[in-house]
Amino acid sequence: MAAPDQEILVGDAPAGVDVREGEYGERVIAVEPGGAEFIALHERHGKPLQLFWTWTSPNLEFATVFVGVLAVALFGLNFWLAVLAIVAGTAAGSLTHAVLSARGPSHGVPQMVLSRLGFGYWGNILPAGLNSVTAGIGWFAVNSVSGTFALNTLTHMPKQLCLVIIVALQIVIAFFGHNLVHTFERYAFPVLAVIFIIATAVLLAKSNPGYHASAPPYFGGKLGGFLLTTGAVFGYAVGWNPYAADYSRYFAPGTSKVAVGLWAGLGLFISCTVLEIAGAGSATITNAGAALGNPTGSFTGHLPTVLADLTLLAIALGAVAANVLNIYSGALSFVAMGIKLPLALRRAIVALVFGVIGFVVALTGLHDAGAKYTNFLLIIAYWIAPWLAVVFCDQFLRRPRPIREI
Repeated sequence: MAAPDQEILVGDAPAGVDVREGEYGERVIAVEPGGAEFIALHERHGKPLQLFWTWTSPNLEFATVFVGVLAVALFGLNFWLAVLAIVAGTAAGSLTHAVLSARGPSHGVPQMVLSRLGFGYWGNILPAGLNSVTAGIGWFAVNSVSGTFALNTLTHMPKQLCLVIIVALQIVIAFFGHNLVHTFERYAFPVLAVIFIIATAVLLAKSNPGYHASAPPYFGGKLGGFLLTTGAVFGYAVGWNPYAADYSRYFAPGTSKVAVGLWAGLGLFISCTVLEIAGAGSATITNAGAALGNPTGSFTGHLPTVLADLTLLAIALGAVAANVLNIYSGALSFVAMGIKLPLALRRAIVALVFGVIGFVVALTGLHDAGAKYTNFLLIIAYWIAPWLAVVFCDQFLRRPRPIREI
């Protein structure tokens, strides 16, 4: 029997495989029908290069920057140790992301459906359920809060109103689905990249690489701080892994796996590394209390006024870029649990529900955001690391199975 990555597809889908209903094609302003089923061959479209901006834009936001801030201001590393931990943790998460993304075209199903190969249909309910909550509610709330703070600082509108604006835009894009998500990330990419590259250059020029805050004793000094930073950085990067195939499953089965993995992994690695280093650099300019107490203000406060305002706008836009993926993939993970919803727009409706729930959670996260974010990053690594171990053991050590057995 051929391996699933090499399975010969006859007609529109292999025999016995559930195919996503409806016609979607390449239309951007159209609601993607169905749920987490196989994508028929006549619906396949797109090129691997688009994965670069799809995985770069969501990380060009303040949640990424704050990981670097934590390395210096909370974990007590100096700048160069922080850079080493950032590169190591991000590289590990980006490599696994590349491998997972490469499987999307040949299988044609979301990542958490592929997870059934290692966990079984019923066993997969746990990781799929965890990811639906982590993505559709947890990450959604985290990024909504960071975008709200930025929009509030820029416009001085009430935080609750800023949150409503951010959330509404995110929900609309995720509701429409795959094609609009890719298109939004594509057009957000040049705006976010230019602003954050300039801001990073200015901040690093002002940074003090020799500075470091004292790590609290319960972190175990430099070694403990380094390990915690690496874990938090890895948790941030690897947090995207359960979404990987969601955005490559529409490619034709013959699409180069190397190209798919390369562009997905590079987009994640470059964006996370650059902005986390920028965050670490910004934390060396001020004291730890200010960096943790008012992270957005501390980050933009060292920039010229015009650039600071543009950066705040980019932070808000970047939060939207991140959360459209979180809501979309969270909805896919929910329907991948095997819950049967007799609705043609079941994925879209679940995305809408998650958006509403995430909005309520985000309201509670407008206070003490820093501590809650640190705990969230480490919790992500706790469950995704063993999930990856099972997925990769199944992929590389077990006899492969065809798509119809997923």
